[in-house]
Amino acid sequence: MKQNYKTAYLRDIAGMALVLALCAGTSRSEPMGEPHLQIVPRDASEAAKVAAVVAISTDFSQSERFEHRPAGLATLMDAPSRKSFSMPQPNLNEDQGLDFVLGQSLFEKLWVTPPSATVSSDGLGPLYNARACSICHIGNGRGRPPLDDTDRLGALFLRVSIPDEASSLAPDLLDKMSNAPEPTYGLQLQDKSVAGLPAEGRLAVRYSPVAVTLADGMIVELQKPEYALQNPGYGDLHPQAQLSPRIAPQMIGLGLLEAIPEADILAHADPDDQDRDGISGRANLVWSKEYDQWMLGRFGLKAGAPTVRAQSMAAANGDIGLSNSLFPAASGDCTAQQTACLTAPDGNTAAQGGVEASDPVMDLMTFYSQTLAVPARRDVDNPQVLEGKAAFYQAGCPACHVPKFVTHRLADRAEHSFQLIWPYTDMLLHHMGEGLADNRPEWQANGREWRTPPLWGIGLTQTVSGHSRFLHDGRARTLLEAILWHGGEATAAQQAVIAMPKSQRDALIAFLESL
Repeated sequence: MKQNYKTAYLRDIAGMALVLALCAGTSRSEPMGEPHLQIVPRDASEAAKVAAVVAISTDFSQSERFEHRPAGLATLMDAPSRKSFSMPQPNLNEDQGLDFVLGQSLFEKLWVTPPSATVSSDGLGPLYNARACSICHIGNGRGRPPLDDTDRLGALFLRVSIPDEASSLAPDLLDKMSNAPEPTYGLQLQDKSVAGLPAEGRLAVRYSPVAVTLADGMIVELQKPEYALQNPGYGDLHPQAQLSPRIAPQMIGLGLLEAIPEADILAHADPDDQDRDGISGRANLVWSKEYDQWMLGRFGLKAGAPTVRAQSMAAANGDIGLSNSLFPAASGDCTAQQTACLTAPDGNTAAQGGVEASDPVMDLMTFYSQTLAVPARRDVDNPQVLEGKAAFYQAGCPACHVPKFVTHRLADRAEHSFQLIWPYTDMLLHHMGEGLADNRPEWQANGREWRTPPLWGIGLTQTVSGHSRFLHDGRARTLLEAILWHGGEATAAQQAVIAMPKSQRDALIAFLESL
């Protein structure tokens, strides 16, 4: 029943989005799911100009106007460095700059076990994955999987759940949850714990080689991961447990992605592939605890969170164990089976609004996450990069990795208002084939679907994060490996890359490295 209801709702809002796209500037008769934004509607003239600006380019003889500024006025123009993903947008005012610094200090804060002498620092656990946000998001870049069983610096964690039909929870409760929690381990495996409690276990990974032969005879050896739960602290998993390994994604440009008009995102959706191009693209509809309504999912590897604030608060609770106003349980992801965890001391205090991370704390962390600058493009007019851009477009990659959007005009967020941005994502779900399937749904996303990840900044991964691991679980060691893992709706693009001569393939990688 809930799937039918949500599917019908999605069709309704998709249809409404098309009307909005055709009748730009008309007022909305009902909310479309953007209560987090104070929108100044576009008039018809402005909408026409936006449509012309974001049209897909067909000229690859030179770079496009403003292409070197992927985040518009919010672009960081400094030379690349390890701090390229850790700088504030340059268009922040003085007060916002101070809020950014305060948010950064909270993002990097090492939380401690309660009770402690410092009320504003306790609340860790009882079960957790990291003591600070920055431990997984090193330099605000991509995490990586562990290199071996002794590596404790990897940022790979495990989402867990069971099918709705296997859960004892009431249907009306499940309807507004991303997944049915695994009865013993909840929705996420926490591999660390406070003193006196066992952790939930460790996620171990083993790789087996998969050889792919390109048209020119070059052989690329991919790594196929196999995952196992080691040292389970609370017994066996449910026999129908659904497991999804994830690494921490990069953090840049999130406020700009949040400001993309919902109608512009939905205009790219084609869930029934009516144009028969093999590319569908589906919106993920998620329940917002913030606004008590259904909203478009934008954030997370399966677009499971509607806003940066919701994503930040869920991570604070699930990853660190910090209660907050959206997730007020001081025990975090502990389940009824983990009685010692439920009764452990907590850091909920009146000084923090009855939780461990108060709304002012979460607001600052959210602002920091929203205003991390996107670095400038490099070598946009380099002949090899332009050749690679042409190869990217000719292979059909922009069907999912949509190059450009113009953000809403916003009455309250000048730093994100009406910017031409180049994130290379459609923010939609796509079937990526059995090779990348995790077989775990999340809201509307099925076990073979992932949100198209933004590509801006991808060429600075090595510089910022000290590694070059890509995809949702970090299995790809190079950009070429990441492309070759593409399947499902991306099969045609993958095959086009396989068929390329080496010089064109090298140019494609040079283009991606320039982003």
